[in-house]
Amino acid sequence: MTYALMSSGGKDSTLALDRARREQLDVRYFVNIYDRATQRVRFHGVRRDLIESLAQALGLDPIMKEAGEDGFESAFSDVLQQLKQRDVAGVVFGNVHSSDVRAWYEDRVRAAGLQHIEPLWGEPSIELAWEVVERGYQALIVSVDLAQGAAAFLQREFDADLVTDLGCSDDLDPGGEHGEYHTFTYDGPEFESAVPFALGDTVEKKGHRFIDLQPVSDR
Repeated sequence: MTYALMSSGGKDSTLALDRARREQLDVRYFVNIYDRATQRVRFHGVRRDLIESLAQALGLDPIMKEAGEDGFESAFSDVLQQLKQRDVAGVVFGNVHSSDVRAWYEDRVRAAGLQHIEPLWGEPSIELAWEVVERGYQALIVSVDLAQGAAAFLQREFDADLVTDLGCSDDLDPGGEHGEYHTFTYDGPEFESAVPFALGDTVEKKGHRFIDLQPVSDR
C-alpha cells in the first residue's frame, strides 16, 4: 500500500513523515494546496516552487493544487480523488493538538475511503520540538503572528537554543500549535539533498510578518 503526506512544508509534517517511514509506511506523494493569487502557502508565505523542491528533496512525488480564497475544500476534495485514482491507501498529517483541524481533515479523508493517519497526535509540543532538533532536521521560522508575541523568533533557526527559548515562554506553545509561528524545513535525515534558498525581504500582511524565501540554484 502507498500513502501521501499532506504538508505545508513545516517541521511537524516532516516529522510525521519521518515517523511514518520508520513505521514502514510507503509514503510516495507530497500534497500541498497553495494560494492561487500569491502562489504561496497561506500563513507560511513560502513560494510554491520551494514547496515543490522540498517534496522532491524528500523523495516524494509532489501533487500541487492551487485554491482561491474560498476554494480550499474543493481543492482538497479534488486531491483526494487524485490519490484514489493512484490507489493511495491513506494520508499522513502532522496535526498535534488542534482537534477542530484534525476533525475537518479526518471527516473528508474517511468519506473519500482513505485512511487518516496522525503520527504525532496528542503528544506534548515541547517533546516534539526537541525531537525535530534531535533527529537532525534543519528548519527556519518563516512567519509569525504579531498578535501572539512571536515576532522575535522570525528568521531564527529551529535549533536547541530556539526550543529552549520557546519552552521558557509562558505565552507561546512551543510547537506553534496556536499559529504563533510557522516553519520551513529544508534539510535533515529524510532529505536526499538540502533545499537551497536565499533570504529575501521581510513583509507584513494581515497581522503576520513573513521572511520571503527565494529559490536559488546553489546555496
